Amino acid sequence: MKEKTFLMIPGPTPVPQSVLQEISKHPIGHRSPEFSQIMQEVFKDLKYVFQTKNDVFIYAASGTGAMCAALENIINPNDKILCLVIGNFGERWVKIAKSRGAIVEILQVNHGEVITQEMLELALKNHPDIKAVTLTHSETSTGAANDIKTLCSIIQKTNAISIVDGITSLCAMPCKMDEWGIDVLVSGSQKGFMLPPGLAFLAASKKAMHLRESCLYPSFYFDWKNHKTSLDKNTTPFTPAVNLIFGLHKALQLIKEEGIENINTRHKKYALALRKALRAINLDLFIKDDCNASYAITSIYPPKNIPVPMIRKTLKEDFDILVANGQGILEDKIFRIGTLGFICQRDLIAAISALEATLYKLGHNFSLGNGVNTIIKELNKENK
Repeated sequence: MKEKTFLMIPGPTPVPQSVLQEISKHPIGHRSPEFSQIMQEVFKDLKYVFQTKNDVFIYAASGTGAMCAALENIINPNDKILCLVIGNFGERWVKIAKSRGAIVEILQVNHGEVITQEMLELALKNHPDIKAVTLTHSETSTGAANDIKTLCSIIQKTNAISIVDGITSLCAMPCKMDEWGIDVLVSGSQKGFMLPPGLAFLAASKKAMHLRESCLYPSFYFDWKNHKTSLDKNTTPFTPAVNLIFGLHKALQLIKEEGIENINTRHKKYALALRKALRAINLDLFIKDDCNASYAITSIYPPKNIPVPMIRKTLKEDFDILVANGQGILEDKIFRIGTLGFICQRDLIAAISALEATLYKLGHNFSLGNGVNTIIKELNKENK
């Protein structure tokens, strides 16, 4: 059925009708008092989501823009940067750092694995002159999740700053900037924020802002200093995405109404219920240990002799449900189901039902109904 496609991918994610209505309003002047009032409330509410007292900057960009902003305000040529790589988006930090002339040390594990405390401690011991460490919280390409709280506590013991990609973790997993000692935290609009693509967010600690002062060639568009000056006036240095800000204003109100802790609990419950349901229909998960799994995205191996493109095509054509392919070396080797943002129990039940019907049609051997029964039981359990 046309115009009925439902997104079960890690971004873009579904957008609430009330948010869409705000986005569809006629624009207003971005230097007007009315817009500045909206920006003041948005800046305040972003601090709540980031769980920080630091200012949160807004860029008209994708999440990658925020990643660029994170490094382009602190790196000088030949600075040494340590990049923790657990997938494609960890590798993106490497590319951005190298583009700024940094000397990049890479701590990398196989796709699907996470960085351990011991690995990071050894890397920092071997490279005591590291200026910054980049980390990925929820690795969208694999569905693995680093223990950011523990890793950042280790970095705090050094002179380096921590720079965290929270693009698919904010509004889906606990991510407490101030409490965990995160120095720079970035995210994007099309994930847990329940918005279309187009906005990027960045918060920087006082320690990180101090490094900006010694940056020889700071970014022009992403310059923290300019954004800080404008933020103090409840505006941005360049033309903002006005209508997306309207939507963000409403989305943040919805997030506050539910409560960030409740949102994180809901995402955990949904992700773990989905993982259990997938196992119940004889599917293998790419991330074996639930403790290392993202609450935003689940990666699944296809059954033997059933290719990933066939699963995705059947889900799309028969049920208008879109799931994601693997990325890079994992393309056509796994498929990924997103469970972040504006997703409810009905969506999970519909997705697992459609997946069962798809796999049954394609000849997978399992007990029909096991996945649906499992996810219903898991969703009806009390939160722990």
